[in-house]
Amino acid sequence: MTSSATNLLEFDLDGLAGFCERLGEKRFRATQLFRWIHQRGESDFDGMSDLAKSLREKLKTTAVIQALPVLSQHESADGTIKWLFDVGNGDAVEAVFIPEDDRGTLCVSSQAGCAVGCRFCATGHQGFSRNLTTAEILAQLWFAEHFLRRHLNRSGKNADERVISNVVMMGMGEPLQNYSALVPALRTMLDDHAYGLSRRRVTVSTSGVVPMMDRLSQEVPVALAVSLHAPNDSLRDGLVPLNKKYPLAELMSACQRYLEFAPRDFITFEYCMLDGVNDSPEQARQLIDLVSSFVPTQSGRRDWCKFNLIPFNPFAASGLHRSSAAAVQQFSQVLIEAGWVTTVRKTRGDDIDAACGQLAGDVKDRTRAQDRMAALRQNGVIPLHPVTDL
Repeated sequence: MTSSATNLLEFDLDGLAGFCERLGEKRFRATQLFRWIHQRGESDFDGMSDLAKSLREKLKTTAVIQALPVLSQHESADGTIKWLFDVGNGDAVEAVFIPEDDRGTLCVSSQAGCAVGCRFCATGHQGFSRNLTTAEILAQLWFAEHFLRRHLNRSGKNADERVISNVVMMGMGEPLQNYSALVPALRTMLDDHAYGLSRRRVTVSTSGVVPMMDRLSQEVPVALAVSLHAPNDSLRDGLVPLNKKYPLAELMSACQRYLEFAPRDFITFEYCMLDGVNDSPEQARQLIDLVSSFVPTQSGRRDWCKFNLIPFNPFAASGLHRSSAAAVQQFSQVLIEAGWVTTVRKTRGDDIDAACGQLAGDVKDRTRAQDRMAALRQNGVIPLHPVTDL
């Protein structure tokens, strides 16, 4: 292997076929190689027994299957596992596996840090370093899937059985701000020669990058979750700064357009419940008014979206607190009684800082987010305690 060797985790099947063609190989060889990498988790070319020896020799000098170094692994009392991966130059990202009775979900990061800067998100408060490559995105899935298979094999279970049934791009970063690396990763997740995941079981979460939502609907439409968190522009401007560029009317219109191509017949709206900020019954009614005004006209359906209420996972720098269980229940009841499907997310992995909004690896912040946040707190722009007007 040379220092310029190509990491084959960087490619979807078409990309790998192009790489093999440059080596003088036909497409079926790329399909064989793709299966060895993703279905079997093989990283040693000599172990790929049905590849021609001549191809294996070429691969040894031009390519590598390179996992991310694991800096730490923590397991929660509820079975949730969090890994911290080294992506080089002082940056590290986190991925989380959440086991449930009927599924295994992996939460994957797309960036080292995040430039959106949402008030309630630990990743946003730590700032942004860089986009991950396709290989770095897929390496999280590649490692977790095959690590867990080996773990199950030691437990006497079938090591060839798929462990991860769902992938959510809800880790560190805004996936749609790393679109060019995201799309090949999604295609590999969906490919039957790799992980074979259903489009319904791969979810991209976005804070509302409207142009990229439209592109995703045309290129690789998967399930979509939108980080909403507020029923009006004035409040959302303070919670999700991207709203100033793509306000709610534009975001809702983009959601309607996406529905025409989505694998599910609904969009999920994520709503982080913040005590005294966005959790009043009146704000629930405003939320109903917002989504009711965007009911798809062609069907008149009131189930075009679903609400996922998320208990806030506090961290000191936010100046925010979790809504009480009673407030969450009351908010939920207002939505349900109006006919909107609403769930309350069960908090998982909070004892290892692996719950929603808690992921914060180590990044070299090129956006100086922590300095800016500190200045805003010092000037009273960001309060140390929750307020109703941000």
